[in-house]
Amino acid sequence: MQAVDLAGTRALVTAGEAAAEVRVVPATIRKWVQLGHLAPAGKRGREHLFRLEDVFRAERAAHHRLEPAPADGVDAGDGVSDGRPDRTPHSNKLANPARVDHT
Repeated sequence: MQAVDLAGTRALVTAGEAAAEVRVVPATIRKWVQLGHLAPAGKRGREHLFRLEDVFRAERAAHHRLEPAPADGVDAGDGVSDGRPDRTPHSNKLANPARVDHT
């Protein structure tokens, strides 16, 4: 990867180089720009240049958006309680209300 230094700014990379850094195809970088998740930091001719820190931030945000939301009441494992009871099978009998012991 060849980083470009434009008049003392941080190193900038092309869309192709940015894509290689985060292991996506260059079209994904262009899509992030189109969606407003990533902004070019400069240009070299007609080619957009990006700060790697911005690319990594966009990649983390993209993965965060792709993670499935936890099911209702299921602990996301982040140490934060949503105030509702944990309904996982190992925690209590609420996991399967059809199997209630009425003795």
